[in-house]
Amino acid sequence: MDSRGWGPGRRACAALTALTAAVTWSVSTSQPTVAVAAPAAPSGLSLPSGPCALPRTGVHHSEGLDSWHPDYPVPRGELRVALIFLAFPDSEPRLSPARLAADHFPATREFFHRASYGRLGLRVEALSRWLVMPRPSGEYGISRDWDAGLRDRYLRDAVRAADDLLDFRRYDMVHLVADPDAPGVDSDATKVVNLDPPLTADGHAIRRFGTVFEKHPPDHNVLAHETAHVFDLPDLYSRPPAGSNADWDTHVGDWDLMGSQFGLSPDLLAWHKWKLGWLDPGQVDCVSAPGTTVHRVAPVETPGGKKMVAVRTGPSTVHALEVRSTAGNNATSCTTGVLVYRVRNDLASGDGPVRVLDGHPRTSACRGRSVYPPLADAPLRPGETLRTGKDAGVTVRVERRHPDGSYSVRVTRERTG
Repeated sequence: MDSRGWGPGRRACAALTALTAAVTWSVSTSQPTVAVAAPAAPSGLSLPSGPCALPRTGVHHSEGLDSWHPDYPVPRGELRVALIFLAFPDSEPRLSPARLAADHFPATREFFHRASYGRLGLRVEALSRWLVMPRPSGEYGISRDWDAGLRDRYLRDAVRAADDLLDFRRYDMVHLVADPDAPGVDSDATKVVNLDPPLTADGHAIRRFGTVFEKHPPDHNVLAHETAHVFDLPDLYSRPPAGSNADWDTHVGDWDLMGSQFGLSPDLLAWHKWKLGWLDPGQVDCVSAPGTTVHRVAPVETPGGKKMVAVRTGPSTVHALEVRSTAGNNATSCTTGVLVYRVRNDLASGDGPVRVLDGHPRTSACRGRSVYPPLADAPLRPGETLRTGKDAGVTVRVERRHPDGSYSVRVTRERTG
């Protein structure tokens, strides 16, 4: 999730923008939703192109993918991650830094290695001892809706505590891990904080921190969710109004880590893998004209083969389909088959930029395990058809499943408008 705000008392060189964590909330801004100029592709990243590659817009974490936001690290090759462990003068830590590091790694590294088909590696360097913050834990006001000024104080104090031990120039990501047993620590407050302009340490511009307040053991996949924010992916859940009992997971259910870190099928959507440069051009079929086409699509969890069919349905929209199996990151998936979803480039993080389309709207599955059972059986099986609304005019019919796990899918795009 993302929240943004600036606090008083900040250094002249740093204004803080907070992106909040797993199960938190999102604040939209008044940024325009028109396409923005596409900068040159950074080294090592081949940007998606063609009529189905929605253009980036000014909304936060836009699902447009024709350009790469220069403030985010390119998720290719080996990236260095620092883990800094922070204690407080009002509490003696009960756990060792090594024990807390093991809560998140190697699991987070392995998630991204599988999701990227081996194209991304995270090299983790963890401090072996606690660094003591100058103020008691309660003085930082740590909470889900964190006061910006107190958040600013926490970051500045943490950098000062670590500056003599770390050369910040060496790292692509820095995670600040707080003692989970300190009385002022709130596990709901885990966040990624983006800095614009950046904070400077060791002559290096630090553009983001992970601020980790997880209990031990932590929420499942929580650091993978936060790390994906560092790669410019949006939250796909919706935070209900205060006091509401509405569900958080109605947009995508179990079907992407950015919806819920507890999802049964948490591997990233093929659209996100395309955005992050993990799919080659030949692995995406684009349908941009009326007519009927047939496509053979391989499971998103395994390397090789066609991974997605994208159907351009409007200036800001694409309908996409991919195959979900029980391989890799999705070993606990409730159901399998052809997953269909709508993508919009003009909706910000937390505002529903992706919506899974339910192939079985009158049924549900995996109650007691799924984060949102009505969408747990969303994928289509052989012989089944899904028709989108008249405004999109797309019909998806699954013809057959092949022995290698791929599916033949017939896609009809009507002439709309």
